Amino acid sequence: MELSVGQIVDGEVSNIMKFGAFVDLADNKSGLVHISEISDDYVEKVSDFLEKGQKVKVKVLSIDDSGKIALSLKDAKEKKKVEETDFPKEKKARKRPLI
Repeated sequence: MELSVGQIVDGEVSNIMKFGAFVDLADNKSGLVHISEISDDYVEKVSDFLEKGQKVKVKVLSIDDSGKIALSLKDAKEKKKVEETDFPKEKKARKRPLI
């Protein structure tokens, strides 16, 4: 399977480092999920979010000339679409009778 930037693929965490996690992909390829691409929340320790052998969905961010693959866990998650119903309706000001 040929990987392309923007594609979301399945993988398995193969190694955890202080700076991120390596993820095995199809066709004997692997990529790196940098610590900043693991979660929208602050990540102090990668092991708080991931463990070796864990199945994950990742988004391909880039593939450089040497074949290094940058991945994102947080971008692979579906973002909730914000709809008008997510916000309270504006209340119309009541008109008070003038006295």
